[in-house]
Amino acid sequence: MAANLETHLHAQLLDRREKLMATISQSQDNEELLQLLQEVDAALGRMTSGSYGVCEVCNDPIEAERLMVDPLVRYCLPDLTPHQQRLLEQDLDLTSQMQWALLPQRNFSHNGWEAHYLYEPLGPVGGDYCDIVVPESGDGDLFFLLGDVSGKGIASSMMMAHLHAIFRSLITINLPVNELVERANRIFCESTIPAYYATLVCGRANKSGEIELCNAGHCPPLLIRPGAVESIPATGLPVGLFYTGQYSAQKIQLNPGDSLFLYTDGLAEARNPADAEYGAERLSNVLGDFYALTPRLLNGKCMDDFGAFLSDAPKTDDLTILSFRRV
Repeated sequence: MAANLETHLHAQLLDRREKLMATISQSQDNEELLQLLQEVDAALGRMTSGSYGVCEVCNDPIEAERLMVDPLVRYCLPDLTPHQQRLLEQDLDLTSQMQWALLPQRNFSHNGWEAHYLYEPLGPVGGDYCDIVVPESGDGDLFFLLGDVSGKGIASSMMMAHLHAIFRSLITINLPVNELVERANRIFCESTIPAYYATLVCGRANKSGEIELCNAGHCPPLLIRPGAVESIPATGLPVGLFYTGQYSAQKIQLNPGDSLFLYTDGLAEARNPADAEYGAERLSNVLGDFYALTPRLLNGKCMDDFGAFLSDAPKTDDLTILSFRRV
């Protein structure tokens, strides 16, 4: 197991132990609490002996993302009992429902803009991040975010929810986009283990058609105009890599009918049965061909072409696309 992950889990277990001790001292009926305390102490003991994170049945490593969710886990997935497997499935279903509840309205219209997104996690949950926010107090501008947390599965979905909460809180302060991402980066670094980071695009659109855009190491957004599709490069490193990371923003002007297309690497880096990559060039050609369509129809044409490209090849990553159009 990675040292930084075990250090994080060790601190988490010590914190749980302290809270358990405080609760037990104030509780009369504490049999279940004492049993839980024994499990925490046993996990700490396994860390001391070097056997933590190893399945007690087959001696294979336990899945890191499961340890992130429950640091008391003692068995890998193949060695769970049928009852434990059912409980895990129930937890996954609940986590999936919660993640879908964090997503914005699929078809969105506000102040001269219309938007539409498609969100397709690889499994029950995923690490892609998508949000559209219009602050209750403000000048009517809207914020949009699309990103990708490192890793897959439950752990990355937890980080996605964490980013969602961070940005939703910071957006109310009405900061410039680059300062918004800088603050989010610091908070994410302070509250996340070093193994996790996120690439993302954060934008702010006003009613005049201007978009202020900050790209933290994410796939370049595509600006779609009549007869041209322009790639907008990243302006900073992914969020969560360095506490003191600084970010810049650029402003772009969209005319009525122009669109901005954002996507995660589950689209651009997908490969077909011939091991060819879908790639930004093919994506740009498709978007240019269907420039005049609404965001919903544009996304549909993109996914039609993507499906034809994949043929029988399976997807290997979460996939999210977001289209914005100036009305």
